[in-house]
Amino acid sequence: MPDTSLELLGDINRAVIKFRGVYSAWSKRHGISYNEMLVLYTIRDDGFCTQKGICDCYLLPRQTINNVITDMRKRGLLVVSPEYCRGREKAFVLTETGTAYAAPFLDSLNKIETQAVALIGEENIRGMAQAAAAFSDALEQAMKENA
Repeated sequence: MPDTSLELLGDINRAVIKFRGVYSAWSKRHGISYNEMLVLYTIRDDGFCTQKGICDCYLLPRQTINNVITDMRKRGLLVVSPEYCRGREKAFVLTETGTAYAAPFLDSLNKIETQAVALIGEENIRGMAQAAAAFSDALEQAMKENA
């Protein structure tokens, strides 16, 4: 592989790790775990979450997210939502208590993400998202072909 390709791949990997690190640091400053933030983030985006959905999206072990969801249910933050359940797969939504709990976290996160988008522009974000999705698809295909 040419050196420039290796450098580009290194740049991509460092950027991805830094993204995760920034979100992890934000979570820690707000007194929640990174994985709990992912649950709240998913509910913010989709209106509900499933253990499988989070694990598939973020490539996390099922037991890890199961522990987070179980803890959040015990704290009265999440409840099973029959409306979104598919077969045996349970879907969870925020309770009233959970909504009140999540609001300051999500408001803060929305504010910093909006500010970051404003700093570099929507077109750059859109291009970055499209390029990242295309690269991850190509990488996955190459791995399957070379398994």
